[in-house]
Amino acid sequence: MNAETVQQALAELADPSIAEHSQRFFKSGPGEYGEGDRFRGIRVPVQRKVAQRFDRLPLDETERLLHSPFHEDRLTALLILVRQYGRRQADRQAIYDLYLRNTQFINNWDLVDSSAPQIVGAFLVDKPRAILDELARSSSLWERRIAIMATQHFIKLGEFDDTLRLARILLHDREDLIHKAVGWMLREVGNRDLAVEEAFLAQTYQTMPRTMLRYAIEKFPEDRRKAYLVGEV
Repeated sequence: MNAETVQQALAELADPSIAEHSQRFFKSGPGEYGEGDRFRGIRVPVQRKVAQRFDRLPLDETERLLHSPFHEDRLTALLILVRQYGRRQADRQAIYDLYLRNTQFINNWDLVDSSAPQIVGAFLVDKPRAILDELARSSSLWERRIAIMATQHFIKLGEFDDTLRLARILLHDREDLIHKAVGWMLREVGNRDLAVEEAFLAQTYQTMPRTMLRYAIEKFPEDRRKAYLVGEV
């Protein structure tokens, strides 16, 4: 079992019409955030089945798969890593280290969101988390998204401090994909403790990007949401 075996399995599932749609959906055109990405045209549920089929792929071969120019190959590699990380006997340090040395290949929002909480967040749950601050200050859009998305794991455990700290670092980020991710994580905090989210918003909502605010307050009652949007909270 090697990277080429998985790539052959994925190639047999390719659909050019889906690939064409994916190229537009994931903004792979010139100057867009996914510029130059290539697609086979495979739905995510199908990729999950392939990952399940090959979830005993050796780590070095999974890393090779992650280096593929095809988006679906990289996502499948990450889904394999997530499955491997979840095993009791897994070498989680090795998986975490592999992940962080390959962030240049985790280069779209779906790749980050499908793996950062389950690998980076899960690994750091009982460890110092300064690496997240480093990632949040990175010049790489995807490393910054990895940082904030990793905190989804902590949020599920009722831990919000890291999310709020990184949200402040990323509050005026230039990228819309970061605005969406931060707003989403603030919303997740609010789903578990609304008072914590609103205390953060009270200090930041008037200056945070509009997209971030809209995502953060998406589940608020209509009157409360309108008050935030017109600056009357």
